[in-house]
Amino acid sequence: QVQLVESGGGLVQAGGSLRLSCAASGRFFSSYDMGWFRQAPGKDREFVSAISRSGSITSYADSVKGRFTISRDNAKNTVYLQMNSLKPEDTAVYYCAAGRYYSTRTQTWTYWGQGTQVTVSS
Repeated sequence: QVQLVESGGGLVQAGGSLRLSCAASGRFFSSYDMGWFRQAPGKDREFVSAISRSGSITSYADSVKGRFTISRDNAKNTVYLQMNSLKPEDTAVYYCAAGRYYSTRTQTWTYWGQGTQVTVSS
């Protein structure tokens, strides 16, 4: 069992930055791929970024490529999402996920956090 707790969300002006953190409890954090997803009001949850167990492989949605950076610290059981050059369309609840199958599809991820709100004002 893995429990995930996100933090770092908030209100920021367009062009600003935020860093989200996701702390994982339980054993074997380094045996899980980690991902970030987001859900805006009235929309489906969508893939943002993912990182492999060792951190050697990363993926990004086209909408955030070049602006967001995912990283992980296996010694601290934590995954991060650095978000720069934020836009109003990045406004959403951001969720951390853990799983054994590296994928952009929400259905393949096993564990989810409760989410953290990110609001970008214009």
